[in-house]
Amino acid sequence: MLLAPVSVEAAGEVYVVPVEETVEKGMASFIDRAITEAEDAGAKQLIFEIDTPGGRVDAANEIGEYLTNTDVPTAAYVTSRAYSAGSYIALNMDDIYMKSQATMGASGVINSDGTAADKKAQSAWISAMTAAAENTGRDPLYAKAMADKSIDLPEYGAPKGEFLTLTPAQAVEVGYSEETLSSMDAVVKKLGYDPSDTVRVEPTFSENLARFLTNPAVVPILLSLASLGLIAEIYTPGFGIPGSIGIMSLVLFFYGHVIAGLAGFEAIILLVAGIALIIAEFFLPGGIAGIGGAVAIVASLLMSGQDLGYMAFSIGIAVLVTIVASVLLFKFVGFQNNFVKKIVLSDSTNTSEGYVSSRSRLELIGETGESLTPLRPSGSGVFGDERLDVVSEGSFIQAGTGIIIVKVEGSRIVVREIGDNKEEKS
Repeated sequence: MLLAPVSVEAAGEVYVVPVEETVEKGMASFIDRAITEAEDAGAKQLIFEIDTPGGRVDAANEIGEYLTNTDVPTAAYVTSRAYSAGSYIALNMDDIYMKSQATMGASGVINSDGTAADKKAQSAWISAMTAAAENTGRDPLYAKAMADKSIDLPEYGAPKGEFLTLTPAQAVEVGYSEETLSSMDAVVKKLGYDPSDTVRVEPTFSENLARFLTNPAVVPILLSLASLGLIAEIYTPGFGIPGSIGIMSLVLFFYGHVIAGLAGFEAIILLVAGIALIIAEFFLPGGIAGIGGAVAIVASLLMSGQDLGYMAFSIGIAVLVTIVASVLLFKFVGFQNNFVKKIVLSDSTNTSEGYVSSRSRLELIGETGESLTPLRPSGSGVFGDERLDVVSEGSFIQAGTGIIIVKVEGSRIVVREIGDNKEEKS
């Protein structure tokens, strides 16, 4: 990961780092950079301004490691919310301060679909919360109650069956907050520093974009847009907006995950190989190249995700959306597959358009001539200067016999012997 250089003008004793919105891998990458900058600049204090509803457990664990591994003293200032992963991040810091309207807790671990995680995941998270409190000298009971509904703390509004959420006064009472303060300047002064000697570390545009693109709610949308765009491009002439949207969505997905440190170049190589195999399938028989390409692309997506389960879930959504969209495009919108049109003959030779399977010689009816061969019942006859393949009405006619054309049905010319009890044209 590339680190932004710290200028002499940016050096200060206190570094303030915002911890806002959803906790995900992009945030972990940003906090890692911020801590490294503070250490390189010789900062004496790190203050993390927290306002988050929580987020991914793995990202929170990673941030917790960064906080415990730094030698720079750390403090949390909870300005509004420190829920779930946010409370875990706060508990890993040396000091915690809260604003008067802030709350901290409600840290039950849930799956991406909103349901409760399995017992194994819940147990691991409860242990992590408890360990974070113990490592910073706080009573682990309250950290455990934030993540475990079975803890009964009715005096703090968390009877059995409810997660604990602490108000600023309650947090001070149980030793989870040092003091309730009204501003960041007040926190800086409380820690013994001058507010003018602070440096605020802000995420770069790339980090903000990476955080957005790796958000658990955005990933399935990006994958769905990518598949929809590419499918729509197949059903529309030329290369235009749908294909551009599809490719751009795929590029954004990998860009965000590379910046966030989730995807390596091996995933990009696998993606390119997969696309190449699918293109090769258009020119090779057997279907093996196409199957291999699809497997390579799915593998590259799984490798780039935050975890296999969620990426499989996101890919499943994208596939479902693609199937539904393909059916709608094909049946109701009426798009035609341009690639198929190039390899499958779609032109027709309809009679209404002037095409006939053979020339109809209706003008021959009534013409007289002579059989060149015996008609048994088919053979040849000559009519003026033209030799024709003919068939008798059923009776045998010898060669050299006078015949008359009585019926023409497409290429079938029916004749009768002259004088066979019928009227003939002379």
